[in-house]
Amino acid sequence: MCAKFEVTPRTLRYYEYIELLQPEKDGRTRWYHPREVARMTLILRGRRFGFSLEEIRQWLLIYEEHGTGPQLDAWVELADRQLADLRRQQAELAETIADLQQLRDQTAGVKT
Repeated sequence: MCAKFEVTPRTLRYYEYIELLQPEKDGRTRWYHPREVARMTLILRGRRFGFSLEEIRQWLLIYEEHGTGPQLDAWVELADRQLADLRRQQAELAETIADLQQLRDQTAGVKT
């Protein structure tokens, strides 16, 4: 599982601890079945999109408690909120880049 997803054993144990993953245990050995592989894929995708682990945990819990329909509805809501936040960050970053570029150009002009 670590090699497949390029994560550390510590990461897997932490995800277990916060109930994102629930592998079958046999002593110290853990067996990750297709369900856990799918969940890990969703967890890492969620992290890449900027969702918190708690948001991901709650979203996965919706599926367990209410099924696919409510989970998909929750996903659309989460995605809409995250997209708005990412667009805001993108605009702020574009403004920062423009300011830095302008200051850099002014500084380069003074030097010559």
